[in-house]
Amino acid sequence: MNASPPPQPRPSAGWTAGLALLSLVLSGLLWLNGLVDSLQRPSVGNALELRQRELTALAAPALPANLRPLLAGDQPLQALQKELLQQVNDAPLPPAPEQQLQLALLQGQTGQQQAGRQRLLDLQQQVPPEQRPLLAALLAPPANRAPGPAEGLWAGWHPSPLTRALACQALGGSVDACSDQPAQRAVVLRLLGTGVVPVLLLLLGIGLLLRELWLRWRGKAQARAPLQGPPLTLAEATLLIAGGFVVVGELLVPLLLAPLLQGGLGPLAAQPALQQGVLVLGLYLGLMAVPLALLWGQLRSHGPRPLGGWLQWHWRPLGGTLRRALVQVLMVLPLVALTGWLQERLVGDPGGSNPLLELVLTSANPLALLCFAFTALVLAPLFEETLFRGVLLPVLAQRWGGLWAVLISALVFSVAHLSIGELPPLFVLGLGLGWLRLQSGRLGASVLMHSLWNGLTFANLLLLAG
Repeated sequence: MNASPPPQPRPSAGWTAGLALLSLVLSGLLWLNGLVDSLQRPSVGNALELRQRELTALAAPALPANLRPLLAGDQPLQALQKELLQQVNDAPLPPAPEQQLQLALLQGQTGQQQAGRQRLLDLQQQVPPEQRPLLAALLAPPANRAPGPAEGLWAGWHPSPLTRALACQALGGSVDACSDQPAQRAVVLRLLGTGVVPVLLLLLGIGLLLRELWLRWRGKAQARAPLQGPPLTLAEATLLIAGGFVVVGELLVPLLLAPLLQGGLGPLAAQPALQQGVLVLGLYLGLMAVPLALLWGQLRSHGPRPLGGWLQWHWRPLGGTLRRALVQVLMVLPLVALTGWLQERLVGDPGGSNPLLELVLTSANPLALLCFAFTALVLAPLFEETLFRGVLLPVLAQRWGGLWAVLISALVFSVAHLSIGELPPLFVLGLGLGWLRLQSGRLGASVLMHSLWNGLTFANLLLLAG
C-alpha cells in the first residue's frame, strides 16, 4: 500500500508574510545587539583553564611516578603559577583575595619567595581584619611559626584544597601531613575524567569520522531516510522562530516573567545558588511556552496530524536511535575541537561564554545543579531541536534542498546562542545535528545527540568544580 503524500504548505496570507518580515527585522536587530554585548561578557575559558591547572597540581603527588610527567607535566605548580599570574595581571578588576593568596603561596613554593612575600604584604592591607591572622602567620619568621595552620586562621577565607595544602606546607607542615590522601585519590579520578577521557573520545571520534568518509568514498554509506516536516511555509517558519522565539520568547517573556519569578523566589534569598537555578528553569520554561503554543496553532490549522506525527520524532527503536546519536556526537567532537583550536590560534578568545556555564562551575548546591541539568539536558535539546531541526530544516529543505537546509539551520542555531566566541564551534555542532536529522529521518536522534553533547559539557564542568 502506497503512503499518501505529505500535506503541502498552503500559501501564506499577506498579514502572515508581513508580520514574519517585521519579526525577522526585529530579531536581526536583537541578535546583532546580543552578539555585540557578548563581547563584554567574561569567558569561562580562563576559569576552566585555571581549574584544570589546579586539579593537575593537586593530583600530581598522588600519581604514579612513571605516569606523572604524562598526566601532570614536569612542573605542575609552576604551570599553575604562570597561568594564575597571567590571569591576575590581565583581569580588568582586582582579583579575589583567595586568588592572590594562592598566587603568593605558589610563588613561595616555586622559588620566588620575595615576590610571594610582597604579595602577602599587599594583600594584608586589602583584606578585612578577620582574614589577617593567616597572613600574619605566613609572614612571621619561620622560627615563630606553628607547624601547619590552625583551623581558626581560615576565618573569612574560602580556600581551595590546594591553597590549604600550600599554606600548611608554608607554615612548616610536611607534604604528607598537609595532604589528604583519600581526597587526593578522588582528585586523580577527576583528573582522568577531564584530561584522559576527552582525549580517548577524540581519538574514537576521529576513527569513526575516517570510517564514515571511507564508506562514503566506497559508496557504501547508509542511504538517506525520507525527510518529513510540518507543512509550513517559509513565512510561517520565520514567524515562529523570529517572532515567537526571539521577539516574544527572548525579549518580552523575560521582561514580564523575571520580576514575577524573582518576587516569588524571595524565600530562597538565603540560598542564592538555588534561587538562580529555579530562576533559570522558570525563565526557560517561559521562553519555550510561546513558540510551542504558536507551533501548535500553526499545525492545528492544517487538520489532523499524519501517521507518525508532523515532526518525524521516530524514537523507536530507542537503542538504534541512541546509537546513531552517540556515533554522531563522537564524530562531531574532533571537528568542534579543531574549530575551537583554530579560533583560539587565529583570533584568541573573544569572550562571551554562555552564563549558564559559569553558574554550573561555581555552584555547589545540589538542587541548583539539578535545575541547571534539567534545563541543559532535557528542555534545551527538546525545544531547540523542535525549532531548528524539526521545523526550520525541513521547511528549508523543501525549498532549497537538504544541504542548504543543514547550513542555514546550523547558522541560525549558532547565532541564536548570542555568543560571538562560541559561534564557530556551535555552527559546527549545528551542522552535525542537522546532518544527523537529514540522514536518519529522526528528530529524536538529534534531540538525543544534543542532550549527549550538553551532558558531556555538564559532566566536565562538575568534575572541574569538584
